[in-house]
Amino acid sequence: MSPRLTSLSSFLLDLSGSIATPDVKLNLGGDFIKETTATTFLRQRGYGWLLEVEDDDPEDNKPLLEELDIDLKDIYYKIRCVLMPMPSLGFNRQVVRDNPDFWGPLAVVLFFSMISLYGQFRVVSWIITIWIFGSLTIFLLARVLGGEVAYGQVLGVIGYSLLPLIVIAPVLLVVGSFEVVSTLIKLFGVFWAAYSAASLLVGEEFKTKKPLLIYPIFLLYIYFLSLYTGV
Repeated sequence: MSPRLTSLSSFLLDLSGSIATPDVKLNLGGDFIKETTATTFLRQRGYGWLLEVEDDDPEDNKPLLEELDIDLKDIYYKIRCVLMPMPSLGFNRQVVRDNPDFWGPLAVVLFFSMISLYGQFRVVSWIITIWIFGSLTIFLLARVLGGEVAYGQVLGVIGYSLLPLIVIAPVLLVVGSFEVVSTLIKLFGVFWAAYSAASLLVGEEFKTKKPLLIYPIFLLYIYFLSLYTGV
């Protein structure tokens, strides 16, 4: 074979080699894997940010109750404080006023609204309205009389103190035919609710002005009871 043919054959052999695929690896969580063609294409075009995976933030994985700031143990303790207002039982009842929450009183008000329905669905909106604006009235009156209380505290106390009326509701269904007994139970429920609320809201700062705040609280729970009984 002539030298010219030999050099041509060597040149063709050099061109017939294969091009190795670049071994590009992606680090995902410590494991190295080869990038696919689509991944390489996106990175070359400047769209690599689409492939980024953010680390999970522990704060984003909170339970739903914690996200909504609902403490069931705290709500249960406040319910016991309202239903058993006697100081001799040893409950720290001031926590209902000093550490107000929204979901507990709202649940109590909604539950009272549900048992007050009797086919008249407008009662629910009325009870919620009376709770909000009645608490506002008590709050304004307390501030005028010199009491250091916030609207959120009044809203929580008035809402929780509906629990005695919820307790007497099933009793009224049983003794409803006995008018005298039914009336006594209603009065007992209203006094129970009003005493529980007033003992939390009416502090020593009111001194001789206590009746001016206790009386509207008593009337407020009479109105709540009238919405339940339909009177």
